[in-house]
Order: sequence, then structure tokens, then C-alpha cells
Amino acid sequence: MGDSFGPQRPSFHIGKHDTARDGPLTDLQYGYLINQGINFATTPITNTHFKERVFKLVSDHLLLLKNNAEEATSTETGSRADPVIPPLTPADTSLFPSPAVNTYTAYTSPWIDLCSTVPFIASISRQVLNLELNYANFCGVRSIIIAGPGQDASQGGGNQALAQYSRAVQEALTIGSSLTFLIHMPMYREPVVEDQEVETLSSLQSPKPARPSTEIDLFAAWASWHHVRSTCSYSLRLFVALQIPRVMPEKDLQDRWFAEPLHYLTIGPGVFQKNKGGYPSLSRHHQDMIFTYMRLKTVPWILLCDVGPDASKFKADDASILSAANRPQLADDEFPSLSEAHNLAAERSQGQSVRPGADAHIAYLQWLEYQQPPFTPLESPTLTSFQDWLQSPLQPLSDNLESATYEVFEGDPVKYDQYEAAVIEALSEWKELNLPTSKEGVVVIAVAGSGRGPLVTRALKAAAYTQVNVEVWAVEKNPNAYVYLLRQNQTLWDGRVKVIKTDMRAWKGPVVSHSPEKGYIYGKVDILISELLGSFGDNELSPECLDGIQHVMAKPHGISIPHSYTAHMSPISTPKLYGEILARSATDAAAFSTPWVVRLFALDFVCQKVPGHPRFHQAWEFSHPIPESTLQNVEARRSGGIMGGGGGSMAGAAGANDHNSRYCHVTFVCRTQGVTHGLAGYFESTLYESKLEKTRGEKVEISTHPERIDRKSKDMISWFPIFFPLKEPISFPADTELEVSMWRQTDDTKVWYEWQIEAWTWVSRSTRIKVGSSGLCSSRKVACLM
Repeated sequence: MGDSFGPQRPSFHIGKHDTARDGPLTDLQYGYLINQGINFATTPITNTHFKERVFKLVSDHLLLLKNNAEEATSTETGSRADPVIPPLTPADTSLFPSPAVNTYTAYTSPWIDLCSTVPFIASISRQVLNLELNYANFCGVRSIIIAGPGQDASQGGGNQALAQYSRAVQEALTIGSSLTFLIHMPMYREPVVEDQEVETLSSLQSPKPARPSTEIDLFAAWASWHHVRSTCSYSLRLFVALQIPRVMPEKDLQDRWFAEPLHYLTIGPGVFQKNKGGYPSLSRHHQDMIFTYMRLKTVPWILLCDVGPDASKFKADDASILSAANRPQLADDEFPSLSEAHNLAAERSQGQSVRPGADAHIAYLQWLEYQQPPFTPLESPTLTSFQDWLQSPLQPLSDNLESATYEVFEGDPVKYDQYEAAVIEALSEWKELNLPTSKEGVVVIAVAGSGRGPLVTRALKAAAYTQVNVEVWAVEKNPNAYVYLLRQNQTLWDGRVKVIKTDMRAWKGPVVSHSPEKGYIYGKVDILISELLGSFGDNELSPECLDGIQHVMAKPHGISIPHSYTAHMSPISTPKLYGEILARSATDAAAFSTPWVVRLFALDFVCQKVPGHPRFHQAWEFSHPIPESTLQNVEARRSGGIMGGGGGSMAGAAGANDHNSRYCHVTFVCRTQGVTHGLAGYFESTLYESKLEKTRGEKVEISTHPERIDRKSKDMISWFPIFFPLKEPISFPADTELEVSMWRQTDDTKVWYEWQIEAWTWVSRSTRIKVGSSGLCSSRKVACLM
């Protein structure tokens, strides 16, 4: 992985699973695997003796049913007279409590058939499962792998089988209340090779099933997993052990599994291919997928299945090879020198195994680990810890932020570089156009909502760069930040800034003069700078705040930075976040009503970009300053001065903020089947747009839009996306249109959002039907207070 001072990469945690093993590894075998580079191993819970006992029980019962027509009829209707498996005996298992047992991952018996549509077989299978997980839990095992369902709902009778399987897993979660469960799922159903078929209980009852169709439904296995975890209410103890296929599927399916709670990536012998030297390797497509999945906050572990170092050759009586008498004597010249030892360590750090007899598959994976791209600055431990972590949105008007919160905002140089560039452009063009100023010979700048003053510093730097005389005012309502601003003015700004403690909406403007006779005379501001934008652009009440301070801007040349901003959204699948919100909803009634701020990472954008329907739709736009006529109408509504009445709004208030209400209705196209758990929200902002003829239309911008952030503000981290959750996920078939309606609502005292998603699918050229709907979701209970 490279030394601790070099480039850092995700670490591979490699495990070993042998389907033919009958019991746990011996200490000698486990030690051998560890020396080979294996970090953990699986263990069966029961052995062949137990399997034979259960098979005999089933065979005897089937024979009895065959000889008794009455009992056969009752079995078809789900008779309760099914036999009960006796308790385990020491002969049935080699797993016992020990200091090492909690390092194992247990694997349930693969020969049970939880998907069986025969009640008797399904009952026996559930009994075996519950017996094994109960015993494993007693022994101290912490994680258990259950083989995935044998067929999907898209196959004949598959839905009934899947319902049986899902119900069994849900019951297992209840019984093993402290266990972590992993469902071993294929990425998709590859054609099965004849000799790979496993003997199951169902093979005792019925003839060999017909070979499945060669047609592959790529998303069928994912749909089966979705059925299981939905039945289990998105349990936070339920994960996926994802089987990597021999042939990598299309990117849409890889992205779908990327959003799921992956714990293991399992690799069988058929996935490896021989390179030119005859050694095992993985294709470039496999490598790219593994590199992508390893960037997850919880890095998935790699589990080698029936491939890699073989510990079975070490039997219990082989311990004699470790005795001192049989240990070979080493001559002095066999010990490496210090320089040789250093070179050996360097080679190992680059994944090059130099140990005699090292397993080729492990050596390759160690090399592959080193081939991963190093972590970027955006993948620092701090930022990675924020992946898919729910944060309540800020209430900047009703709450006073702490210094630590400001410090996080200030840790993003990209945002402030863009703001400084915008101020430089504004001052340069002001000078070139020879525009009038509010104060003779000086451009008056006000920073509204100054916080701890980073924008004030950037404004002063821009003035020095452009050699424009400025007068800077810092306006801040937070009394604690006000103290810090005063200190900054003493220590950093040399007293050049006038600091005002007030809500920006109550500020009357820069003081021009003061006398006992005339009182205070207030002037205007030429450039108004603010950083009031939220994750959705307007969700921290930037429109309301800037409306309230607009009266201090000079007319008609006053400039607002930012000049405008737009909100954008896209439906996403994010089962991890949905599971977290579902768990919170048990104690937080507003969990599904909250638009969460979250660094979305393990997600799948369920829609595709098609002509006329982009992957991200613009919801609405705000620009500043707003027309004077709008401000006059606001004041008239607030004072009840509308001719013939006219004041008031549908929300029951005066309607003074109705001009900041918004509505949109957009359509997204989904080519593949899937599920959406809510809407991901982003924003873009034009900080300044050139007014010169030669550069008219050129902009200084910032963006969190996934498709445009690299072009407009690459590596900016100040804003995480916003997530509007659905209380009930919407599952939809392939070729579905998701129609999203969204409102920005206000009653003059607060602002909230309402959103609704409907899924429509075409059944003919001219007719479509609704296949799902979220109902109307609202954040009014957690509205942003004005």
C-alpha cells in the first residue's frame, strides 16, 4: 500500500472461503493463511454428518408421503405435521466457543432451499437456518453469510419463492438480534455451468429443473435483493456479499450495486484470467469496478471463494513440522543485510511478493492494491467521514452559528477564490466604465452576513489588486462573530473596515454623517457581497435576506454578488440513507420531512440523459437585485395598501413574500427498472456577469451540479448536496417516466418545500398508467424561519 509517508490508497482486506470445507480451520491452517496474506476466513456452522442426518429425515418423510395418499394431499396444502429437526449434537458441528471464533464469518448450509415452493422443504430449510444462526450466535460469531435466493421474481413462480426467502431472512434477523447478516448475491445471473449445480433439499423431492432460458435479465438479481431488504424494512444489519461475475455488465448495473450496502466482494476462480506469463489476473473492467467500489466510506472486503491459498493440506497431525527438531537451521549468510531488507520491504509495499511459495492470487491482489489511484485532497479522512452522513440544514436567521461551523466553511479556498475573482471583475469594470460611486472617489462595498470575515479579506485583496479605492462595511447579526470581526479589524485589516452588528434586513446603510440637528444621514452601497447560499441555492433564505437589504444598494448601478442562482435536482436511489432515516423516524417524527444536507456518495442516479430530458433538471432561479416594482408591491402588501384590498395569500399571511414562492414540474426518463428514495438537490450561481461589450456574458460562477462542477468550480467542497427523502420508496419497471412536482412555499414567517414523485409507464403509443406515487411530502414542520 505504500509507506505511511507516501501516497495513500484504500487497503484490501482479503478473506478466504472454501465451499468443500467441513469445519473451522485449525490454528495451524489459520496461521498458514495469515502468513499468505489472508486477513479472515469463513467457517461452516454444521458439517457433513448434520447434512446427512437432515437429508435422511427428509427422504424418510418423502417416502412416507409417497406411501400415504392422505398425507401427500395435506402436504400440498401446507400441513403442519412436518417433522422437526432434533437439536445439534457434537457430531453435527466442529464449531465451538473459542478465543478465535469471533474472527470468523459463518456461512450457512448452501444445501437448504429457502426459496422452495413446497411447504415441507421450505419449513425444513428455515429450521436448519434458524438452528445454525442460533448456535453460531451462541459460539460468538458476529457475521453470517446466507446464500442468496436461487431464482428471481421474473422467472416462473419466482415471486412466490422470493416471498418465502425474504420472510425467512426477516425471521432470521429477529432471531439473531445481535448478528450482522450478508446475503450472497450475484451481480447478475450468468449462465450456470452444469457441474456447478449444488445438491439441495429440493433435489430430493423433485426431478432436476429445466435449464433456464439463455436470455439474461441484468437487473433481476438486483430486484431480488431489493425485495429481500424491503421485506426486512431496510435493516441496518443487512448487507450484501456481491459476487463478481466473469463478464462485467453495463455501467448502469455497476452503479446500481455501488449504492447498496456492500460488505464483501466475492471472487471465484472463473473470474481470474491468465496473463501472458501464465499468472492469474483480472480484466481492466474488473479492476476499474474494484477501484471504484474501494472508494466507499466503508471499504468492502474481498472474499476469495474456492481460489487462493489452500490450507487443507495442513492436517491436525502436521503440527510436528513446527517442532524445533524439524525446523531447518539457517546459516548466517541466509539472513538479509539491512540494505537487502529495505529493498525487500519496498518490493512488498508495491505488491511484489518475493516469498517462496507465495500464492499467485494473493500476490496479484497485493499488486492490484498498489495500482489504485492515490487518495485525492477531496478524499481526505475528514471529508470521507462526511460521506452519506445526515446533517440537519442550518437555520442562519434564527440561530447563531459557532466558530467551528464558520471554520469548516472557510476551509474551502475554491469558493473564496471565485468570490475574489468576481469582486476583481466588478471593480475593474466599474473603473473601466467610469460608473458613479455612492461616495466621491470611493467604491462602497458591504459584506452582508460577514461571519468571521473571509469575504471581507477577499474584498480588500481585490481592491488592492485592481488599485481601486474602497470603503468596506461588515454587517453581522451574530454577537459572538461580531466580537471576532472587531478583533480581525484590529489585527488583520488595520482598522480599514467598519463593523456593524445588526440583522442585515434592519441595516439602514453606511453612515455618511451625523449631527444633533439632522441625526444620522445614510448613504448607499455600490457592491453588496454575501455568502448566504445553501445546498439548494435558496434553502437558507438568501432571497429573503437580500430582499431585505436591497434598499441600501445604489441605483441603478448597484451590484449584487452573487448575481443569480439556480436550483437543480435528480431522483436517486440511496438505500443506505433511506435505512438511516427510517431508523431515525422511530424517535424523530420529522425524519422524512427534513431536507437533509449530506455528502451523497453511495447513490445511483436512476434516470438517464435522453433528448429533451436531461439527467438533472433546473427547478427555478433567483436573481438580485429584484425589480423596484416588486419591492414596492411587497411593501404595499405588508402595509395592507393594495387597492380594493388584495392583501393576503393562500398561506393565510399578508403575502409579502409570495414573490419568492416557486413551482416546477419536470420529467425524468428511466430506461432500466429501479427504485427511488428521494431527490438529490444541487445549485449553480453566477457571482458576476461581465457588463463590457467585448466580454459581455462572461461569468464568474460556482456550482455543485455533478455534470458541471469541474468546469465551473473544480474541487469546491463548501456545499454538500441536499436530499429530499420519500417516506415510501417508489419501485418502477424499465422505461418509466418519473414526474416530479416541487414547490417553494412561504407564509411570510418561514419557508418550506413540498415535493411529489409519480412514476408513469407507457402501455401503448398513446396511453400510459401510473405505477407508483410518493404522495405529497412537506418540510413545513421543519421550515426555515425568517
